[in-house]
Amino acid sequence: MKVGIPKEIKNNESRVGMTPAGVFELTKKNHTVFVQSTAGEGSGFFDADYIKVGATILPTIEEVYSLSEMIVKVKEPIALEYPLIKEDQIVFTYFHFASCEPLTKAMIESKSICIAYETVEDSDGTLPLLTPMSEVAGRMAIQQGAKYLEKPIKGRGILLGGVPGVAPGKVLILGAGVVGVQAAKMAAGLGAHVTIMDINMKRLRYVNDVLPNHVTTAFSSEYSIRQLIKTHDLIIGGVLVKGGKAPKLITKDMLKDMRPGTVIVDVAVDQGGCFETTKATTHEDPTFIIDDVVHYCVANMPGAVPYTSTIALTNVTLPYIINLANKGWEEACATDACLDKGLNIIKGKIVYKEISEAFQLEAFEV
Repeated sequence: MKVGIPKEIKNNESRVGMTPAGVFELTKKNHTVFVQSTAGEGSGFFDADYIKVGATILPTIEEVYSLSEMIVKVKEPIALEYPLIKEDQIVFTYFHFASCEPLTKAMIESKSICIAYETVEDSDGTLPLLTPMSEVAGRMAIQQGAKYLEKPIKGRGILLGGVPGVAPGKVLILGAGVVGVQAAKMAAGLGAHVTIMDINMKRLRYVNDVLPNHVTTAFSSEYSIRQLIKTHDLIIGGVLVKGGKAPKLITKDMLKDMRPGTVIVDVAVDQGGCFETTKATTHEDPTFIIDDVVHYCVANMPGAVPYTSTIALTNVTLPYIINLANKGWEEACATDACLDKGLNIIKGKIVYKEISEAFQLEAFEV
């Protein structure tokens, strides 16, 4: 199969769809890999590295799309890429369709095969291709939140870990999934007081077992959220609905109950965000303020640490990429139930229920 790796063109996105190590695994199986020139530089991988493992370097994004049967990316295609995607072309990337109707309609019109990293699902319900980026984003949420709590950037002026004689900052985490647990680990490591909330008691019991004693758990409800936001300095939104829009757990009227300079970080921004006031931001301009509350809503947080993120992503996507290249999408999905759940849009038809529900569009059986 001819596999294409274009350069990401989303704002400040420095990750690349595959490392040279991943490309080597494909070329030694006699697949052809096209890499757009300089695609890997932001992650620390150079054209010469790809050439050494058998890739062909192409100068433009148009050539990569034109010559490839499968496109392997990191982020969803943006408007400039829509016309480049061909009928029957496999596009394997993070899509997050439920949060973007123009993207959904463009991919329907392209009649391509859209396989979304974020909905590939193991038999135990975990999301193996979303997990590593959720781990990165969860840890980064605390790193960024701690920075934006500083007074020069309009935060409360709180040092999360405190110092002797001064109480540590307080972190509230909504969601005890991968993002929430990783955020809790980081916040606890800094010495912050951490509360993590969820509606799944199994997850709360797990958190209680594996995290330090100064991480406390709470069952999530609107009432309890309204109470806790009044006293916490940093609030992390890490709630996921597989393939669908995130629920709005913090509404605009709740901001008035927070202390001025409170920082809220919405890791669910790719899925529409779990704060009503969320709007996607970029690493170039990452924050905005509403009612004296600092919002950090960068839609590609792991893009800020591309070396770590690209390696972590390739580690998990490569077996699926090889399977698709060896067998084609139909046989690969028919023989791998996990990959089959990654099918979102096939040849102009939505085949993932949550996407159709988000936009009241018809869904079809695979």
